Amino acid sequence: MPRFNSLSDWLLWQETLHPRRIDLGLERVAAVAERLQLLQPDYAVVTVAGTNGKGSSVALLESVLLAAGYRTGCYTSPHLLRYNERIRIQGREVDDASLCAAFARVDEARGDVTLSYFEFGTLAALILLSRVSPDIVLLEVGMGGRLDAVNILAPDAALITSIGIDHSAWLGTDRESIGREKAGIMRTGSPVICSDAAPPASLENRARKLGATWFGLGQQFSYQNNGNSWNWRGVDSHYEYLPLPSLTGNHQLDNAAGVLMVLEALAADFLVTRAAIEQGLKTLTLPARCQIQSGDVEMVFDVAHNPDSAESLVRVLGEHQVAGATRLILAMLDDKDIEGFTTVLAAVVDHWYLATLSGERGLTARALRERMCLPLAATDVHCFQDVSAAFRQAKAESDSGDRLVICGSFATVAEALASHV
Repeated sequence: MPRFNSLSDWLLWQETLHPRRIDLGLERVAAVAERLQLLQPDYAVVTVAGTNGKGSSVALLESVLLAAGYRTGCYTSPHLLRYNERIRIQGREVDDASLCAAFARVDEARGDVTLSYFEFGTLAALILLSRVSPDIVLLEVGMGGRLDAVNILAPDAALITSIGIDHSAWLGTDRESIGREKAGIMRTGSPVICSDAAPPASLENRARKLGATWFGLGQQFSYQNNGNSWNWRGVDSHYEYLPLPSLTGNHQLDNAAGVLMVLEALAADFLVTRAAIEQGLKTLTLPARCQIQSGDVEMVFDVAHNPDSAESLVRVLGEHQVAGATRLILAMLDDKDIEGFTTVLAAVVDHWYLATLSGERGLTARALRERMCLPLAATDVHCFQDVSAAFRQAKAESDSGDRLVICGSFATVAEALASHV
């Protein structure tokens, strides 16, 4: 008999199974994966690591490959509203019953091995993906790369998106150290695509030392923004006047350029036409990536949570001016660079609505205020017991032409979206 019958019960229990919620390492998860015969898949694998842009890159790869007629599977994290979002087969989320059955298999196979929440979910995802005989599976690294659970599978291609400072307690306090951790997904003889235009040297150095084939943005591949379209050039192919990605922000062109290089690197096995690329770019959807809802009061939902992603958000806000004030609803996790993040946003924010974020790593609104950049101490800053309360107050105080921006973490945006429905 399975341990539980409902998805919510399984997930609550998984949070208590291992002594630490984050415990990087491959020994435990690889041992259980071997028992489940998951380590030698008969499908191609693309693993995506990076600080920002991973989810967008996975979604675009999926969108183009589906348009090209390939059978796809995706495993991403974290989720926004439902755990089911983490596993997609043919672009559709898996259902509760399938997840519960996969969790039961993992539980049975693990014996006395304790698994973290992410490790348990990764194994369940690989079980579900292996059952449907996909052509290709896209795996998003949860944290880092070298010791992340998805790295138990050797990728046919590795994509590394922009590198910034995040998760410093686990990955290091500078871009070179973090780059070395991301480089852990590389494999000898396999292509490595980097869509960071100025990557830390540790990435390319590791690729060269390992004998992986390096493709860097601005080196082996590049793009040109034409305003309403863009051109892309790789090693063996090029495209002119492509439609812009449907996700908001010019930074999405970096992600899209990396995706096209991945597709060129895999072209021997995955032929993709220009028509499929255009369709994938135009039909791509991914909530809470500079997601703008127009109206009398504009709303912007974005999962930005580090200084680099804040800079991208600020650029988008600058490109989409409003007549009135910008009101920011913000809640964040304790391990983030609060001062750096708020310093970037200070250039565009008129009123701050700080909220307490629940959970083990969540900050209280008061602690968040204390860690904001110092010049903000005299600005219009208000604290609330939760995101919903902050969101309600910000909406109540908004006038026509104002803008609400909700960011700081996936959990922040999720709570705001739930209260907005």
